[in-house]
Amino acid sequence: MTPTLVRQHVPHAGPAPRVDLCARARDWSEIQERMLVPLYEAVYERLEVGPGTRLLGLGCGSGLALLMAASRGAAVTGVESSSPERLTLARRRLLPEAWDTRARAGTRLVDGSPQDAADAETPAYTLVTAFEPIGCLAGDSEGLGETLAAAVPLAERGAAVVLAGWGPPERCATSSVLRVATKLADPLRGTGSWRPALRDDLEEVAQRAGLRPDGSGRVACPFGYADVDSAVRGLLSTGLFDAAIAATDRTQVDKEVTEALHPHLRQDGTVWMPTVFRYLIARVP
Repeated sequence: MTPTLVRQHVPHAGPAPRVDLCARARDWSEIQERMLVPLYEAVYERLEVGPGTRLLGLGCGSGLALLMAASRGAAVTGVESSSPERLTLARRRLLPEAWDTRARAGTRLVDGSPQDAADAETPAYTLVTAFEPIGCLAGDSEGLGETLAAAVPLAERGAAVVLAGWGPPERCATSSVLRVATKLADPLRGTGSWRPALRDDLEEVAQRAGLRPDGSGRVACPFGYADVDSAVRGLLSTGLFDAAIAATDRTQVDKEVTEALHPHLRQDGTVWMPTVFRYLIARVP
């Protein structure tokens, strides 16, 4: 899987993938996004996110991470430039008229770049998060670097910037499934193709953005699904198989992913894959 992770990733070469973007956004919101909850919780607990936090979420998607921060009392702003379908779902989750107005007071959702979230009346952010995991698509760190360059000037000095990435392949059972993406997308190999995560992916992005590393951690985020169909839909919603779909077709990708999931199928029909994500905390100088 990411976590299509849809997105901050640089688009792959070749024809556009043949996918239903609305259906994929729903699959992400209803099936896949919850796999990252332990990551969100670990970061918020470590940084003591609460009523004094002014959070800018980059690539906020369908808004679950923002919702969790708002429930802690944080004032949250989310920006999403690559998936209006996900942003529509985030609005349903977070806008005051949707549910509890008290928990979501001050929430802003922006269709665009970090600059579109800046105005003279908005105080500097104390926390910037980029929870869309990088490190599994060639070129995804470059896309995140561009977004950070626009976001860092909006944060106050010393503000925390959190980057997330996939853990070591040997700690992620999903790696064997994700290799299907590379095999099927071979004719389009390059930017947008899956690759194993590298140990220093996050540090390199932070360094290029002029940020000062200030700690890191690993979080177990097991991928658990009710059945194989849910697993396939959830994994494809990450966007990591887009190049494979473009190179072949959705039917072929579904078939190959289903076969790759077989070793992770339990007797009760559920699918379980231990997975680890890594996060880096960096500071604005």
